[in-house]
Amino acid sequence: MAVSMKKILFISNLSNRIGSFSLASINAAKACNLEFHHAANWSNAASEQMVSDEREYGIYIHHLDLARSPLSRKNITAFKQLVKLIENENIDYIHCNTPVGGLLGRLAAKKCGIKKVIYQAHGFHFYRGAPKLNWLLYYPVERWLARWTDVLITINQEDFALARRFKLRGEGKTYYVRGVGIDLAQWNVQVDRDKVRREVGLNQDQMMLISMGDLIRRKDYETAIRAIAAAHDQRLQYYICGKGPMEEKLRALCENLQVTDQVHFLGYRQDIKELLQAADLFLFTSRQEGLARSLMEAMASGLPAVCTQIRGNVDLIEDGVGGYLVPVGDSKAFAEKITILAADREKAQQMGRANREKIKRYSLETVEAELQSIYETLLNRAPGGGEAG
Repeated sequence: MAVSMKKILFISNLSNRIGSFSLASINAAKACNLEFHHAANWSNAASEQMVSDEREYGIYIHHLDLARSPLSRKNITAFKQLVKLIENENIDYIHCNTPVGGLLGRLAAKKCGIKKVIYQAHGFHFYRGAPKLNWLLYYPVERWLARWTDVLITINQEDFALARRFKLRGEGKTYYVRGVGIDLAQWNVQVDRDKVRREVGLNQDQMMLISMGDLIRRKDYETAIRAIAAAHDQRLQYYICGKGPMEEKLRALCENLQVTDQVHFLGYRQDIKELLQAADLFLFTSRQEGLARSLMEAMASGLPAVCTQIRGNVDLIEDGVGGYLVPVGDSKAFAEKITILAADREKAQQMGRANREKIKRYSLETVEAELQSIYETLLNRAPGGGEAG
């Protein structure tokens, strides 16, 4: 008589297709002979895409009415849906992600009697420099939920140190895993660099700085724009890829600082890989990150980075080696470091090469191996490698 496969339920917040966020977990689960179920809010996904992803990756996709805000009443419905899903599918293990997915996933696991639960934190809301309210609200909740957590995964060293304070269920362990994994081959592409630069209006003497991400306060594009103005160098051309509610305010700031001819709002782009290959420097002024995907993609593309000295960034960029780390909001310091690299293109290229080498530690294959080791441990098999505390 054939033995049925054990089932693992991977919970995230919002999804529209299978991508980098879950791919390493899917591959690790397959290597452990686990049937993979992915629950998220798929309301923005085309049904054809969901069916295609199920077939391509050999998984099962389930919709939950999850809301990003933990205070949304929709999450009450999502919790009930989650409990029903766990019961109907006879789920054996849960791997939950993000604050809301982590909260609902662990509460549902407790209600349904799931014995093995993984929570992967992609950036605690309490961190060095976070508002006191974040520590008052989120830190006690995380400590409380730890009692129903068997494995706690963090993706940066600051969170790893914090997570080791928590008392997990039984002999539970805390692990540091290098993000969700980046497919390096996708970012080391061959493009006609000169052609791309001409298409965005650059000449040979100009330096192309690039940023990617939503135009929101947390990304702090205001500091980046002020840095461009403070550098007083017309050769600097700054390209912002993304959309968001702050665009009008940022455009007005460009006008006030008289840098409208140096700052270019490209909106949402599907040619990010090509633009990164054409660029000279990645500019990253974000105030808060877990482990920034955009910075990792820039490193994989061979770019030096001038970025904020915050959690996650300090794991990826060694100051003076792969770029420079700058205090949050310090536009003058950003301008100074940009000017150094604009004047020394050889140094910039050397830093880019260092980043391309370092990012290999964060490859999809590396993360798959780390997750597989964790899954094997969870299944009470002989564990592989990995950093645990």
